[in-house]
Amino acid sequence: MTPNLSITCDGKKFMWDGQLYATSEEVSAREDAYRNIGFEVRVLVKEKQFLIYTRRVVKEVVVAPH
Repeated sequence: MTPNLSITCDGKKFMWDGQLYATSEEVSAREDAYRNIGFEVRVLVKEKQFLIYTRRVVKEVVVAPH
């Protein structure tokens, strides 16, 4: 299986975290961890493997002086 590196869901782009999860317990723990640090999360099941896709909106842009 070769997962997509990104997906679009509700008009928003999510990036795959690069891991395959075998159980719903594993994916649930990782999903909670991502949510706790401010990510939006989508979980997909593909060929009996769980995939996590995440996104985080930039809230502040810091511009360095030239």
